[in-house]
Amino acid sequence: MRKLVFFLGPAGAGKTTLAKALARRRHAALFDMDTLSRPVSEAIMTLSGLDPNDRDSDVYKIRCRDLGYRITMDAALENVDLGVNAFVIGPFTRELEDPAWPEKELLRIGVSLNDVDVKAILVSLPNEQHYRERIRDRGLALDAWKLENWNEFSRSLAVREIRWKLPASSILSFNNAGPLSEEKLRQVERFIYGDESEA
Repeated sequence: MRKLVFFLGPAGAGKTTLAKALARRRHAALFDMDTLSRPVSEAIMTLSGLDPNDRDSDVYKIRCRDLGYRITMDAALENVDLGVNAFVIGPFTRELEDPAWPEKELLRIGVSLNDVDVKAILVSLPNEQHYRERIRDRGLALDAWKLENWNEFSRSLAVREIRWKLPASSILSFNNAGPLSEEKLRQVERFIYGDESEA
């Protein structure tokens, strides 16, 4: 069965690194919201006379956030419709609150949870200090606001619950502290592919 796998979690959790490593092993299509929405977000923010690297302010969230998610999901769903396994990366904070959200998305291509194996991996780190070190060490311009406004940004690091109507076996909470080892990759690979992971 074709797969739609979500790599969820706060900035700095390592969801992109994890998803890319598994996509490379399994040749799955990868849809990173940051990558897909960046050109549009930069253009909108620049035309608005604002910082093109801003991804955290209220203005960004109003003008760009939903558009970025729509672009990402449309591209991922198009591939799922073609029978290609899709790995999708993003926080999806609002979407996690809607139990029916995955089903509503699948309806856009005329399918249901019976037709597509939807899985969700909630990637996290043990505490706020781990996030701060990861975000600082990766040295991205997009993270400047986060580090300069840490008290405000750190509220987004709260542990979230996936409320989607998925079986418990389709949801994985993944502690991504420390290096991304072969053992960790195999754990997530088994979660996604089950017995196929040994093939």
